[in-house]
Amino acid sequence: MLVGVLGAQLASYAIWTHQAQDSRLEQVDELSRNVAYSVASTVRFFRSLPVDYRHIVLDQLRDMGGTRFFVSVNDHRIPIQDIGRGPAQAVVTDNFREILASELGVDNARVEFSSPDTLRLFNNEVLLNDLPPRWGRHSLLMDPIDPPILVVQLPLDAQGWLYVATLLPVPELFDDGWLSGERLFAALIVLLAVIGLSLLGIRSATRPLARLSRAARRLGDDLDSPPLRETGPREVAATAVAFNRMQQRIQHQVEERERLFTAISHDLKTPLTRMRLRAEMLDDDHQRERFCAALDELDLLVKGALASVRGLDLHEAIEPVDVRALLDGLAEEMALQGGEVTVTGRATPLAAKPLALKRCLANLLENAVFYGKRAEVHLEDSAARLRITLRDHGPGIPERQRERVFSPFVRLEPSRSRHTGGSGLGLGIARHILRAHGGEMTLDNHPGGGLVVTLEVSRHAHDDPGHDADLA
Repeated sequence: MLVGVLGAQLASYAIWTHQAQDSRLEQVDELSRNVAYSVASTVRFFRSLPVDYRHIVLDQLRDMGGTRFFVSVNDHRIPIQDIGRGPAQAVVTDNFREILASELGVDNARVEFSSPDTLRLFNNEVLLNDLPPRWGRHSLLMDPIDPPILVVQLPLDAQGWLYVATLLPVPELFDDGWLSGERLFAALIVLLAVIGLSLLGIRSATRPLARLSRAARRLGDDLDSPPLRETGPREVAATAVAFNRMQQRIQHQVEERERLFTAISHDLKTPLTRMRLRAEMLDDDHQRERFCAALDELDLLVKGALASVRGLDLHEAIEPVDVRALLDGLAEEMALQGGEVTVTGRATPLAAKPLALKRCLANLLENAVFYGKRAEVHLEDSAARLRITLRDHGPGIPERQRERVFSPFVRLEPSRSRHTGGSGLGLGIARHILRAHGGEMTLDNHPGGGLVVTLEVSRHAHDDPGHDADLA
């Protein structure tokens, strides 16, 4: 927008300046021709006067005042500091030379332009500003402006030079600059106005998008967040309506999923119990063991599915959580199960959902203790993020399988079979919880053996000034 406005201004100034220059040159051409004919008449008149009468006539003209010309007869040509330039000077010079040559037969006339401050007159080359007002200052000075003075000098006869000075009342006669200071100032004012209005317009247009973005982030953390206001411009209101409907459908689907898994769990308990009782009554020990193992695996799958549903359910309020105290408590629980967990480092409270974060860390520590018997946890805190590093001393995970382990019910090692009690859901649930808190999880093998799990959580994931006000 700014480039377009600036380009349009420059183009309009260029066109306007070209037209103004053409108009000024036409005016200069007509005016200079009239002045040239007047100068030719003046020269013809002085040529006809006897030499002794010329000074008398000049004195009378100066005493009368109000003439357009300042005329003097000098014994030599007065040097003029010419300030003429550009096409305007060429037009004036060509017209004078043409007319003086045709009317008087003079081809050696000097046509120049002088500044009033440097114009010199008479044989002693006195400055114009030093003359009495009645001697020419009234006819050659126009206070407060100082237009250039046209000076024509041509030989009158063998005894002297005729000196004629006059004004061409054309404003900015030699102003060839098409972008003057005034126009630059006007262009700057227009650009500033465009910038201000553009910022207001863009701000007005993007504010609803920012509000929608914040609502989408909040929806990822809390499905029960307040709906968007369905007001504003037509497109914004339609988007808010669609967003609110999407939120309602997601809430409905989550509720249906929870009800479905709860119903499945409830309905499966009775037949599983009945089948287990019948299996215990089998006389064949081998068959009884196989039936019980199959039932245990089925029960494990049902519990794992329910755990996955509950693990992805993050309906909690965000509050400050002491991560170090949480890890210390989990380490004590692991110690009761025979695992060894060492926690180092400190961290300031993190804005998080306590139960969800505890479930995330508990899943990771359970895996670390199960496969490596012991684990080391280190905290690195900063103003921007919190980094938690967990290392176990197990077999690690091959690089090509590190993304696959986050999929539900994936167990890579033989120890991850049904006999271990694992369901293959822990890592997936942990990463989902971490991402819901604005964090990310990476897996890597330690050079000394074992798996290294790195958690990075942004401390600004939930910092959003005006968030609640926009979504109210």
